Amino acid sequence: QVQLVESGGGLVQPGGSLRLSCATSSFTLDYHSIAWFRQAPGKEREGIACMGSSRTPTYHLESVKGRFTMSRDNRKKMVYLQMNNLKPEDTGRYHCATQNMCSASAPFLAWGEGTEVTVSS
Repeated sequence: QVQLVESGGGLVQPGGSLRLSCATSSFTLDYHSIAWFRQAPGKEREGIACMGSSRTPTYHLESVKGRFTMSRDNRKKMVYLQMNNLKPEDTGRYHCATQNMCSASAPFLAWGEGTEVTVSS
C-alpha cells in the first residue's frame, strides 16, 4: 500500500532552512520512484526533484539547484527535502509523490496531503 505523509513545514524567514520529511512504506519505496513537488496558490504545480532506486536525486527546478537536497533512508522508510537559503518564492504547499520512473515528465501517481512552507520576514 502506498503511504505518503509529509511533515516539517512552517514559517521561516528568508535565508532560513527547513527539512521536510515524507513518511512512506516499504511498498512505496520498493516499487516507485519518489518525487517532491510544490504548489503555491494561483500557480501551477512545480516538480522539484525525484529519486529512483539509484538514490541519486534529479532536480528539475533550476531555482532550487544548489539550495535543496533530496535524500532517502530506506531503513527508516523516509524521504527528505533539505531546503536552505529559502526565498519568498519558495512559499507553497510541498508534497511527496510516487512516480513510475524518476522523470520531469512522468505523472505523479499518488501524493500526500502536503506540508505548508511560508517564507516571509
